[in-house]
Amino acid sequence: MGNVLITGGASGIGRAMAEAFDRDGYRVWVTDVDADALAALPSHWNARRADAASEEAMAAVFAELAGDGGGLAALCANAGIAGPTASIENVDLDDWRRCVSVNLEGAFLAAKYAAPLMKRAGAGSIVVTSSTAGQYGYPRRAPYAAAKWAVIGLMKTLAAELGPFGIRANAICPGAVEGPRMEQVLEREAAAKGTTRDVLYHGYASGTSMGRWVTAADIAEMAVFLCSDRARLVSGQVIAVDGNTENPDPKV
Repeated sequence: MGNVLITGGASGIGRAMAEAFDRDGYRVWVTDVDADALAALPSHWNARRADAASEEAMAAVFAELAGDGGGLAALCANAGIAGPTASIENVDLDDWRRCVSVNLEGAFLAAKYAAPLMKRAGAGSIVVTSSTAGQYGYPRRAPYAAAKWAVIGLMKTLAAELGPFGIRANAICPGAVEGPRMEQVLEREAAAKGTTRDVLYHGYASGTSMGRWVTAADIAEMAVFLCSDRARLVSGQVIAVDGNTENPDPKV
């Protein structure tokens, strides 16, 4: 199946993606900033410590991958951080910049260095991880929502620009995904709203027509599908995996 590179792939959605691509026969490359999480990955994966927002670090990873000789069949530009939870007047500019840098510039850098490898092969699939916050907006999460809207614009541009070279690009918009990152979000939002984690947890579920949270595996299976021949004419699309979220701000 060739190589797949997953940024932010050592835990959460990224690790679930890596596991799914591994099962599908891809040779897995993973980047992340969490050294401990990287050390816990399967030994047959190619795990590299790299900040997705550092051009020097990402250029080095792609140079190594190119030297491996297997090309790049698929890229999952997945690295991201939640950023601050605060009303707009209380958002610190440095926090804004870091959130946008990792979520948006990280996707840009991954695509920048993936494109030449995929052009050389005349094929490839790029999947960027956006969010339902990139479709609806998200109160008290301005940096995150802005960045996730922006990666959709990046994806649509990639689809138009790279399509003539046989390269597809799509965005996945996860809803509320169970896991450590969302637990942190729940804690911060509960404090900001003067409520409890449990009330918010159930509020997220009740804000979907299916009444449930999403799992990382749900997102991973969509990523594998989008990179497969079964989706050979699917490009430029924004696909929500969210149980039909009405709005990402939970009902409380």
